[in-house]
Amino acid sequence: MKRRDFCQSTLTLAAAGAFFPNRQLFAAMTEVGGDLDAITLAGKEQILTRAAVQELSAALDGPLLLPGNAAYEQARLVRNAGIDKHPALIVQASGEADVSNAIQFARDNQLVIAVKCGGHSSAGLSTCDGGMMIDLSGMRYVRVSPEQQVAFVSGGSLLGAMDHEAMAHGLVTVAGTVSHTGVGGLATGGGFGRLARRYGLTLDNIRSLDVVSADGRVRHTSAHENPDLFWAVRGGGGNFGVVTSFEFQLHPMNRQVMAGDLVYPIERARDLLEFYAEFSLNAPDELQTDLVFGYPPGGKPGYVVLALCYSGDPANADKVMAPVEKLGPPMAGKIGPADYVALQRSGDSTLPRVTASYLKGGFVSAITPELIDTLINGMGPDPERSTQIIFQQAGGAIKRIPSDATAFAHRYAEYNMIATMAWQPDAAPQAHIRAIRDYWGSLAPFTHGFYVNEADAENAAFHNRNYQGNYPRLLEIKRRYDPDNNFRLNANIRPTA
Repeated sequence: MKRRDFCQSTLTLAAAGAFFPNRQLFAAMTEVGGDLDAITLAGKEQILTRAAVQELSAALDGPLLLPGNAAYEQARLVRNAGIDKHPALIVQASGEADVSNAIQFARDNQLVIAVKCGGHSSAGLSTCDGGMMIDLSGMRYVRVSPEQQVAFVSGGSLLGAMDHEAMAHGLVTVAGTVSHTGVGGLATGGGFGRLARRYGLTLDNIRSLDVVSADGRVRHTSAHENPDLFWAVRGGGGNFGVVTSFEFQLHPMNRQVMAGDLVYPIERARDLLEFYAEFSLNAPDELQTDLVFGYPPGGKPGYVVLALCYSGDPANADKVMAPVEKLGPPMAGKIGPADYVALQRSGDSTLPRVTASYLKGGFVSAITPELIDTLINGMGPDPERSTQIIFQQAGGAIKRIPSDATAFAHRYAEYNMIATMAWQPDAAPQAHIRAIRDYWGSLAPFTHGFYVNEADAENAAFHNRNYQGNYPRLLEIKRRYDPDNNFRLNANIRPTA
């Protein structure tokens, strides 16, 4: 990268970077010991010279992490222990200027860009081999304006911070179900959660955002400013750049909800699936009902879990939950008053990288008897792995938004159905991955489209079809903002398609 470009972009973006209080303004410049091995966008080996990398380091306020450094070894990891990749270098950005300079360096040196926030990508798309990782963990900040009922959120923030700060004012937005998920990946791909049926997807609640595109420029986007990019980022995921800040619409809500996880024996899987298929379709928008069933490793008994959260008028809670009472007492769990912020943290994993895993998913419009047969017949206990099916309820407010209002095309879906398998990280993965792929092969005919946040980096033609009627417009915008496809670790829209 040319020094003139660095200086110009740094001066232009200095004021914008002051938004983030975690900036390491006096971070020591990384001393680069020698040339670095890297891989080009075309998959060829290349050398990044010591001088070029040193120049990048000099342009950053945040740390530049290189192989052999302990901080690099920690930063390169994602939550799935089955993913073990080694970027050529990692930029721990402290603000928009760092993100811009990193992108320009990657573009000039033909490096693929991986963007890491919470590290939750099941396929490991927030890291890479031989490219550049932009780590946004130094850009975590949430400010709530209760008067405007909006939240200003920096791009590296985690969902738990949004819940915590907003609910302090009696306000919420839709923020997933695991509090240590990164806001950027969730919000740009969709954003399901306990309140999505009531308030829409997370992306439906974005009022504006700032994107650093492939040319290193920061573009403020909203319905009135760069509206094409605003449309595309909401559902097109990371295809168009790095989102460094969001403005979210907030909604008044009681902090106390009625919620709980009810656990039943696996022998009741069929009648519970039949119950869920009817009950969930008739649920009010204020009720989120998910279903999980599967087998833990070691041949232990299987389970079925109904996970419920009712955020509406407490006076109606008993009536809404009455059909569940008719199922009889569960083996464990109960429905009762719950603090919403605590509920949002209840599914957190405090021990990342405990298991390796693989995931497949797709959208479902109905849980039919044929689907139930296929689900139950294809799953059983296994001593070396766990298998799980998750039904994440959609519908409600999500479904009432037109499919072309944002790039998210799957408004028709009633559920996001997910099949997962997990095993010990030191075990050979091939047999486990083959098993879940075979199982999913029997389930895929019941699906229509898939959630882009659960995509892998393969099968571009499949990704194209998944965007459905929104694909031609997305392709045009991709060609305009990322013609070289630097941002390809996603449900990728190839500009040469």
